[in-house]
Amino acid sequence: MTEQAGPDLDTSRPHPARIYDYLLGGKSNFAADRALAEKMLQETPGLRIAARENRAFLGRAVRYLAGEAGVRQFLDIGTGLPTTGNVHEVAQRIAPESRVVYTDNDPMVLAHARALLTSAPGGRTAYIHADLRDPAQILADPQVRNVLDFGKPLALVLVAVLHFLPDEDKPAEVVATLLDALPPGSYLVASHTALDHAPAPVAAMERAARAGGIRTQQRDSDDFARLAFPGLELVPPGVVLVSEWRPGNSILLPDPAQVNVYCGVARKP
Repeated sequence: MTEQAGPDLDTSRPHPARIYDYLLGGKSNFAADRALAEKMLQETPGLRIAARENRAFLGRAVRYLAGEAGVRQFLDIGTGLPTTGNVHEVAQRIAPESRVVYTDNDPMVLAHARALLTSAPGGRTAYIHADLRDPAQILADPQVRNVLDFGKPLALVLVAVLHFLPDEDKPAEVVATLLDALPPGSYLVASHTALDHAPAPVAAMERAARAGGIRTQQRDSDDFARLAFPGLELVPPGVVLVSEWRPGNSILLPDPAQVNVYCGVARKP
């Protein structure tokens, strides 16, 4: 895996990647992350369920893309800390030649990525330290261009990251810049916490996050669809809760109010 230097780690400030790690039961987090996560859990007790369902959706989406859709390249922005079922692991289990570039703005993710995100011999992985709010920097990065061929279809993964872009960060422009760089036949995988089923608790969670220094903006499922998938062809079942996107043989699904995360997979025509 290619290495890249990153900034110093500030453990006194919570970070979304480490909070997500805590919610998934990981150990790569600090007191500040755990304290804010617990405050958010007080407002939305189902947050751990939502995190697990979101992670499961990512795995199913990558399996679909690497299997049925035949995608062999992935750009995962807002990667989070490595855990089980990382994008390259899922994709390379189906197609060992798959190539994956991971991107996150938490320096701790960089340190773990160097150690844990190891490609299968036939494929490649790389990690860059970058921020979704600067998509041009991501697209121009030499490692991204070295690993991924933008002349062939690839999958852009924006899972559980768009809600960290308030309107003042111009998220629609960010998404448009990324999608414009993808060739026809590429895909977007995205998920976003939503207000549809438990608006008051989710809004309270957003206030807790902002009080802890993490800017978020919750949107309903329609707003998410307009933001993420303009001009794209949604793969059935369309924009649904992460627990409801091709759940396979799952019979018992969690209550929608416990999930509150919508998702979709769409193809660029």
